[in-house]
Amino acid sequence: MTNTPSRALLLSGGLGTRLRPLTDTVPKCLVQVRGKPVLGYWIDMLFGAGVERILINTHYLPEQVEKYCNNSDWCDRIDLVHEDQLLGTAGTLRTNHEYFRSQGTFFVAHADNLSVFDPDAYFSAHMGRPTGCIGTIMTFETDQPQSCGILELDAQGVVQSVFEKVANPPGNLANGAVFLLETEILDWVCANPAAFDFCGDVVPSMAGKWYTFFNETFHRDIGTIEALKKAESDFVWNTE
Repeated sequence: MTNTPSRALLLSGGLGTRLRPLTDTVPKCLVQVRGKPVLGYWIDMLFGAGVERILINTHYLPEQVEKYCNNSDWCDRIDLVHEDQLLGTAGTLRTNHEYFRSQGTFFVAHADNLSVFDPDAYFSAHMGRPTGCIGTIMTFETDQPQSCGILELDAQGVVQSVFEKVANPPGNLANGAVFLLETEILDWVCANPAAFDFCGDVVPSMAGKWYTFFNETFHRDIGTIEALKKAESDFVWNTE
């Protein structure tokens, strides 16, 4: 694949409280869709696209995530980092900034979302982003806009406004919590230690610097039992 970043961060430490009782015994990133853990889809897709190494953070039921990664065909290219206390999505990036700083463009995703897309198309879009943009956010159309971060774009596809989980958002184009980032973002995150959540704190603070890539294939937050059932019904994994 062209333009492939060498490193990726898969955020995998979430508690998955809205999926209880399923997540009483299984971490959210290992919840299965069509017989395969969600984390497994991410690992296979990114390594298959040419990513060289993936950093995965653990917190809740970490032994299960560690065992899954150690048994993966890609185990020698996966790096695990444990968080005794959740650092937040921005905090994880800040704590591990040296892992990405010398690598150029890098990839970040919430690994408990289920997503299928063309990595090469996404990477190419990012390389062609407008001047001044330091990252590219994957977007999708949601049927529950009040539970997502809704984005307003200009004619170039650059984010102008962010409406994070508001009652009456102006549209249904949502932030998919999947990012291609330039290392410049690491300077901002490190200089703003109060930033805890990437989508809630970092993205709105830098409106006007985010390009967007629309996922026209499949993207769903499987954070509820209802959403998980929809994913089981709708999801098709292209193995070609």
